Amino acid sequence: MATSPRRRPTLVAAAPAPEAPRRRSQVNLSDLAYERLEELLICCELKPGRFLAMHELQTLVGYGRTPVHQAVSRLAADTLVLVSPRHGIQIAPIDLTRERVLLRLRRDMERFVIRLATERSGASQRNQMLHIRRQLMEHGADMTIDQFNAIDRRIDQLFLAAANEPFVESTLRPLHTIFRRIGWIYHMQTANHANLQGTVDGHVAVIDAVANGHVDSAIAASDGLMDFVESMFYALEREVDPALLDCSLHSIALGPA
Repeated sequence: MATSPRRRPTLVAAAPAPEAPRRRSQVNLSDLAYERLEELLICCELKPGRFLAMHELQTLVGYGRTPVHQAVSRLAADTLVLVSPRHGIQIAPIDLTRERVLLRLRRDMERFVIRLATERSGASQRNQMLHIRRQLMEHGADMTIDQFNAIDRRIDQLFLAAANEPFVESTLRPLHTIFRRIGWIYHMQTANHANLQGTVDGHVAVIDAVANGHVDSAIAASDGLMDFVESMFYALEREVDPALLDCSLHSIALGPA
């Protein structure tokens, strides 16, 4: 009598390890904590030169120790915070001499990105750029600096995506943060500079040239925007109390109680 073939055991796929979703969630929380701390740095709610403990940062951003610790590590690598085992976490003071040098680095890197973005941007990216241009043309003069910074961040993201060279993003992002903070102080803390029209016009010129594929005009417009940023330093040096650039100077000036 023929025997029936032996059945092979049915293989059941192993259930995914429960740690994987938690790891993905943890990464997302780290990114969110980083972005929130970045926002607080730019608007100087986290004052340059201020010392904080990790638990204070956790309270400020509303995330747990691990994502905040990871975010702080990234900010330290970006030179936006200084971490000391004895003194805790210090928001990096603003050193105008150093940041003038960094502006030279940013100028060269922006030229590289703008050239690639102009050459490589697709139709969808160009349409998004022109949409942002219309927003700036219609509402730019009436925007708050915080509203403008949100749009400026989107412009930078679009240019980097269009350039399609991930290597530069990790260097340019902290530079953008450093100079957004410079711009925030310039527009909020110096006399007669609250109006955003100058910076709006500079960004519109860059978008126009990139979206229309004019490489030389795009690089020239980018240089013009960097010239405008450089002009901010003269007002900051003349008009801003040094303690706004490094709040630890205030306690030194007061001396011991």
